[in-house]
Amino acid sequence: MIPRVRAVAPFKLCYDGSKVGSTRVGPAVPTVELVLQSEAASWVVFGANSMVAAKGGALCLGVVDGGAAPRTSVVVGGHMMEDNLLEFDLQRSRLGFSSSLLFRQTTCNNFRLG
Repeated sequence: MIPRVRAVAPFKLCYDGSKVGSTRVGPAVPTVELVLQSEAASWVVFGANSMVAAKGGALCLGVVDGGAAPRTSVVVGGHMMEDNLLEFDLQRSRLGFSSSLLFRQTTCNNFRLG
């Protein structure tokens, strides 16, 4: 079990980063599975996209509570989407996504679009 440490704002769940191993897809932590509307599709989020390195060597779950009256409707933040290819089909109201590009030993930074 990874020891918890004092929370580092704005995050609430933080752990001792020195006790967490590393993998090709980031910190060696359990995955987060986001099950989508149809339940036939899910997006698996690995440590590189679920954990944030914070002050004092803390490793924090990169989820922030928007509160009772959030100013924006963002549910999935930029950190969670990093190094995943996403396609927003506005006409059909659909989201397409890849698995983490880190499995393919590349990042979004390696793509030269435009």
